[in-house]
Amino acid sequence: MLCCGGAEEEPNPPPNQFTAPPKSGNPYSGGGAGGTERGEPRGSAARNGPPQKVLPIEIPALSLDDLNRRTNNFGTKALIGEGSYGRVFYAKLTSGQEAALKKLDNASPEPDSDFTAQLSMVSRLKNENFVGLLGYCLEQNNRILAYEYAMTGQITQKSDVYSFGVVLLELLTGRKPVDHTMPKGQQSLVTWATPRLSEDKVKQCVDPKLNDDYPPKAIAKMAAVAALCVQYEADFRPNMTIVVKALQPLLNSKPAGPDSHA
Repeated sequence: MLCCGGAEEEPNPPPNQFTAPPKSGNPYSGGGAGGTERGEPRGSAARNGPPQKVLPIEIPALSLDDLNRRTNNFGTKALIGEGSYGRVFYAKLTSGQEAALKKLDNASPEPDSDFTAQLSMVSRLKNENFVGLLGYCLEQNNRILAYEYAMTGQITQKSDVYSFGVVLLELLTGRKPVDHTMPKGQQSLVTWATPRLSEDKVKQCVDPKLNDDYPPKAIAKMAAVAALCVQYEADFRPNMTIVVKALQPLLNSKPAGPDSHA
């Protein structure tokens, strides 16, 4: 569940909220599998047997006040990812460690007892191939998990292309990359816009302030380029040379007549 990207609708069972991502790749985007290996709901085995003893949690509890200070009240400047089950924020903990704070959605159906039991179990897992769990916070109905911040800090060419794709989406839609005032499912620009970037649907996400005063073919081409740039798999994103060549012809585009939008 640490993974943060994903579609607005999740057709599979909810992912395990504590599954640590591998250290390779981008651990703060994409989705994860849910339930048991056989697709059974979490906790089904526990309900069929005697209650299991919950062992102590072997990672420190973190103060909500301290986390609020370190993320500016979980503001957009600290936001580094978002998905179906919560958002991820960057923070440097009191210990000096860099952390990715997974702030779980309050709508999670999992009972507190199940959550605590899983947290106790996962706090004991140690594996060099997975991101470590540094701490947790359960204050004021919050469920926050602090993971080791596993990013390298290096800006690659492909991550630059992704960022440029987000800028294209901002220009296309008139929206911010993340807007917490929007309804759930629309707060992440990439998540909301991606399924609407095809030529037959792009009109759904064009900035309404344009009042249909734009060249539709140029807008469709711009949307197609943006879609390529923000693909989840970095290897599938074009390089900037290709992006520039695709966008250059659009500079001479002129708004078409009103009949062209029909």
